[in-house]
Amino acid sequence: MNLRAELDRRMGEAFAAAGIPAGAAAVVAPSARAQFGDYQANGVMGAAKRMGGNPRQLAEKVVAAAGPILDDLAEKVEVAGPGFINIHLRTEWLSTELTGWLAVSDGRLGIPAPENPQTVVVDYSAPNIAKEMHVGHLRSTIIGDALARILAFTGHDVVRQNHIGDWGRQFGVVILGLWHMCMSRKRQQAGEPDYLVTDGARLAQCNPGEEATLRLLEAIRDRHEADWEADRKEIRGDGELYFRPLLDRFKDKTEEVSFDQLLDAYKFVTSIEDLAKETNLDIPIREEVGEKQEKHWEYPLHPYHQLSRHVAAMLQDYEKLDNRQEFLAWEEARQRSIDKCGEVYDRLGVLLEAEDVRGESDYRDDLPDVIADLAASGKLTESEGARCVFPDGFMGKDGEPLPMIVQKSNEGYLYATTDLAAIRYRRGTGSGLPSWAPADRILYVVDARQSLHFQMLFAVARDPKVNFAPPGVSLEHVGFGTMMGDDGRPFKTRTGGTVKLMDLLDEAEQRAFAFVSERSPDLPEAERRQIARTVGIGAVKYADLSQNRSSDYVFSWDKMLSLDGNTAPYMQYAYARVRSIRRKSLADLTIKDLADLNLEGLDNLSVDRDAENRGVSGSIALAESAERSLGLKLLQFPETIEAVARECLPNILCGYLFELAGAFMGFYESCPVLKAGDEGTRASRLLLCELTARTIKAGLNMLGIETLEQM
Repeated sequence: MNLRAELDRRMGEAFAAAGIPAGAAAVVAPSARAQFGDYQANGVMGAAKRMGGNPRQLAEKVVAAAGPILDDLAEKVEVAGPGFINIHLRTEWLSTELTGWLAVSDGRLGIPAPENPQTVVVDYSAPNIAKEMHVGHLRSTIIGDALARILAFTGHDVVRQNHIGDWGRQFGVVILGLWHMCMSRKRQQAGEPDYLVTDGARLAQCNPGEEATLRLLEAIRDRHEADWEADRKEIRGDGELYFRPLLDRFKDKTEEVSFDQLLDAYKFVTSIEDLAKETNLDIPIREEVGEKQEKHWEYPLHPYHQLSRHVAAMLQDYEKLDNRQEFLAWEEARQRSIDKCGEVYDRLGVLLEAEDVRGESDYRDDLPDVIADLAASGKLTESEGARCVFPDGFMGKDGEPLPMIVQKSNEGYLYATTDLAAIRYRRGTGSGLPSWAPADRILYVVDARQSLHFQMLFAVARDPKVNFAPPGVSLEHVGFGTMMGDDGRPFKTRTGGTVKLMDLLDEAEQRAFAFVSERSPDLPEAERRQIARTVGIGAVKYADLSQNRSSDYVFSWDKMLSLDGNTAPYMQYAYARVRSIRRKSLADLTIKDLADLNLEGLDNLSVDRDAENRGVSGSIALAESAERSLGLKLLQFPETIEAVARECLPNILCGYLFELAGAFMGFYESCPVLKAGDEGTRASRLLLCELTARTIKAGLNMLGIETLEQM
């Protein structure tokens, strides 16, 4: 049961019975202090103002009406101050509810299944092909993963989508990089050094416009042209002699290309093109001209610094037989990149899989239809040669309507076009149908700096004339701020470079290992490293998730690895401490005691993880104030999870878990468990410990953070 929602519903009935017009919210919230009850209804003040009455007198009418409505839940409902209403819950009701949670074997901890489950698409992570994941991808990846886990736990059908950047001009660079890799390998077979390494190092030392730079670029260009001319069977540069066979060997795994090699080749090409901008160097390309029988090949010169653009155009026209090798090279680079991202996701404990990848390229065949449908809707406008839509209400700084461009003057498509196609697909109205039901809710976990893009995208998709997203579909930009360094600037390496995500995780584990070794030096090294992995990765994730996602936050190793405050190590330690009570109880209890408690699946000091989802018999009593405080906090778990799912704010769950751990520590210090005065109290408190452990573990699991049985 969502206790807050239930109280809000019942207080709404009391409002109506007291004559308050429909639509006035009861505004029920947990009380800040115990003397004000367990919950407060704060809506009378606003209702009285609208009605022109005395708020305290109106509150007294509500309290009188609430008596029979809340009788089974509340032992006292009273007016406080000028018109607030305090609700004191019945302790026996709290005990019964908590005992019921343990008796049920579904592991849901009181969270009700939704009456109308939704299909929720969570779009997150979204790295680019042939580029290593860096800290800029961290927030989207872990916030999106947490939201997907939470929504799935609440009972919705969650579809994870990794909308990778895998199409467009930059992939001409990727393909050229693979071609250079092929040519360098061929030359190495003849005894030459790997020119990707030797020339790559020389290019790194060059400055634009210098004579030495021009000479090096001319030598690279001349070699490039000679290799391109030699790599053919019939047509100049058809690639059939060397490049196509290498791609086939990559495909059938008889020859390998690593992601690091792909990155080096990518950097080689970008270095050439960046430096060649200051030159007049050109190089022949192959073009088919003429019509039907008059078709023939020509070899015009093309600016060397724009060669990747030409290759990208060949990729875009991949259905042509003579462009097939460009497509095969793109496929290879794409797969290597997806594999590399998978390593990062495995390391982070993120649930994204290869089948969740649906990148920009997957929508390429639907893009002409998107343009056609926009044109048919009457919303498409030509502006300076480009085709765009002017959604209502968006103005530029000059006061003129702001366009969302969907097709460039050269007929190329943009992110907006692909995003519109993605909405159509997720709703089941685009090219190709998803294997899941049409989306009811689509979350885009993307940097807050993209806010304007998504506002305009949603406005176009929702436009009744366009109707890509009908009124019942929720489109939500789950924006987030920037991860900052101690200097208040975006987090960078000491030299100012971008921090690779794998390097960050390596450092997290190394620091956590030192942290664990300092506190538990007698543990075997293998065990310390396992604990360090769990603590280090958990610390990085929790430090982010515990912040309000819309804000920037300062990344601090010392804070995130601290055992004090709202951190992953503190929460993991709190969980391990609760579990230590159970281990001690198992070592001490008689067989009869265990039978009475019915803690199924526990043998000696081991833990049967399947037992977490089985029922436990016995009853919980909340005789002491610390027991009651802990019990009330446990009962607030369902309302917390539903709030996180609704608002997409994982920090609400982090805050709840921190408060729960604090309530448990207060209980543990005030209420002896293993040394309780009688067996009934001991059994009840052990069950309260069991429920606390299950709740902490479930909450951390929803955040994608592992727990430790011992720490």
